[in-house]
Amino acid sequence: MKEKKTEEARLPRHVAVIMDGNGRWAKKRLLPRSAGHKAGVKRMLSLVDQMFRRGIKYVTLYALSAENLARPQEELNELFSLLRAYFAENVQKLKAQEIRLSVIGDRSLLPADIVQAIEAGERDTLNCGKGRLILAIAYGGRQEIVRAVNVAVAAGKQVTAEAFSALLNTAEIPDPDLMIRTGRETRISNFLLWQAAYTELYFSDKMFPEFSEKDLDAALRDYASRERRFGRVKE
Repeated sequence: MKEKKTEEARLPRHVAVIMDGNGRWAKKRLLPRSAGHKAGVKRMLSLVDQMFRRGIKYVTLYALSAENLARPQEELNELFSLLRAYFAENVQKLKAQEIRLSVIGDRSLLPADIVQAIEAGERDTLNCGKGRLILAIAYGGRQEIVRAVNVAVAAGKQVTAEAFSALLNTAEIPDPDLMIRTGRETRISNFLLWQAAYTELYFSDKMFPEFSEKDLDAALRDYASRERRFGRVKE
């Protein structure tokens, strides 16, 4: 029993994932980028299930960055179609699993029907309490911080770190314990900049569609081996 408690203590409560490499995965196989995005969604669905089954309570996925919206319109149309399909096909599955859905990002940058689907999904899963899936869509960390600063300025307030955190999209969500990035890049690309101050970072050479269950377990084992001091000296 003691060993089980030790393992549970080492499990991250909140894992954030930068799902990178879909396009490169497709290019390597001489496929269109759209095929990579479809493969990425398939992998995303499996990965989310695997993380919740392992006992992780919060999962945040970088689905579409604010910067991604500068991509060619044809690719954006494909990405928006995948988002529409995701909300149409998966919200009720999340509800059945007691997983609450939340979306962070600038919804004003999205098509109106996708915003409606987001709002409906959040509303339908509001009372689910076994886990929480957070999708970052049209999201940028700098943009989020600037928006929060403007809210504080408009209110004429000076804020503490805690009060500032309450102005962010993630106000009710604990900071990530572990951030995984696939795709061989070693940066966090404007993702959860404030929230990731003490997050453990894990970089994988795998393109996201090929990031397997074994790769996830390797990331979790690596996290469990680290000593988190949060700037303090361990006694």
